[in-house]
Amino acid sequence: MSLVLTEVHDAIATITLNHGKVNALSSALIDDITDALAGMQPPEVRVVIIRAAPGAKVFSAGHDVRELPTNGRDPLTYNDPLRKVIRAIETHPVPVMAMVEGSVWGGGCELVLSCDLITAADDSTFALTPAKLGVPYNLTGALNFMKVADMHFIKEMLFTAQPVTALRMAACGVINHVVPRELLEPMTMKLAKEICATSPLVQRILKEELRVLGNARPMSPEGYERIQSLRREVYDSDDYQEGIKAFLEKRPPAFEGK
Repeated sequence: MSLVLTEVHDAIATITLNHGKVNALSSALIDDITDALAGMQPPEVRVVIIRAAPGAKVFSAGHDVRELPTNGRDPLTYNDPLRKVIRAIETHPVPVMAMVEGSVWGGGCELVLSCDLITAADDSTFALTPAKLGVPYNLTGALNFMKVADMHFIKEMLFTAQPVTALRMAACGVINHVVPRELLEPMTMKLAKEICATSPLVQRILKEELRVLGNARPMSPEGYERIQSLRREVYDSDDYQEGIKAFLEKRPPAFEGK
């Protein structure tokens, strides 16, 4: 059974995450999201909305920690499932919106932030948790955070791993609109209809231009190799094993920096 529910009405497509109560980003769920996006193409579709079930307490709990490798392999390679769905959203030919109810954690935050527009209920929260899990986030993921928020704000989220309210995210320019839950769907649909009333060809080129410009950050081979070496030290560490073990055992991790 598919882990997403899909619907298309008046050129607005909706992908509803349907993977248990917390929508952990398992490879199976990510495959279903990616497949759904691939089937939602212009001209029949002009906007895609990604959401959780109405009234959800958790939009997404982020990476399915049970699928992270514990054998010394890089947990976030180019072909990691999360990287694939992020690229699918970024390169999709129509605007992709995230409509957020409930809390968003870890990789779920990057999925939301990779969308072109974000609307959220006023009781939603967002937490970037790689440091809490001991997972060395990769360069592409870090850049995706930098493209949508002020550096000091992103550093606070990454360094503390604490939830941040949707209202504060909006004040920092990360979220487009924050409204009470009962107004979220009508407001999001209104925004989607406004997009549908504009030129789809112009929308497509604007989205691609902004994607290319946002990624135009030069890096030397030496700098890349140095970062990869630092990341390797983390996923080969005792702390990495401890972070995953603590999460699965539902206890605070005891990191020792080694």
